[in-house]
Amino acid sequence: MKILKTVLCILFALMFINAGLNKLFNYMPMPKMTAEQMKLMEAFVRISWLVPFIGIVEIIGGLLFILPKYRALGAIVIFPVMVGIIIHNAIYEPAGLAIALPFFLINLWIIGDNWGKYKPMINA
Repeated sequence: MKILKTVLCILFALMFINAGLNKLFNYMPMPKMTAEQMKLMEAFVRISWLVPFIGIVEIIGGLLFILPKYRALGAIVIFPVMVGIIIHNAIYEPAGLAIALPFFLINLWIIGDNWGKYKPMINA
């Protein structure tokens, strides 16, 4: 089970690192978008700092997720991004949920697995 968790965490982390780097360097082609999705993308572009900020959060969260010592922190850093991905896919691209939901479940698994590390913050 430990090997499975390690492999899944590395794949999860690499996906976020790649997504973050793509937000900074735009090396992957953009998929075709509907008019509604184009409006949303235009809004993101108008807020010029938002996409690079999300990219940096994805890279930092992914790097933390790789290292077992910092995985609990990485899971919390990535969680709001993951929630945004789930909401976006549910509204605009339901087919994307086939990939997003398993990643969301991995994120929840790691949060649950490290729940004891979060308790001092909650009980403070």
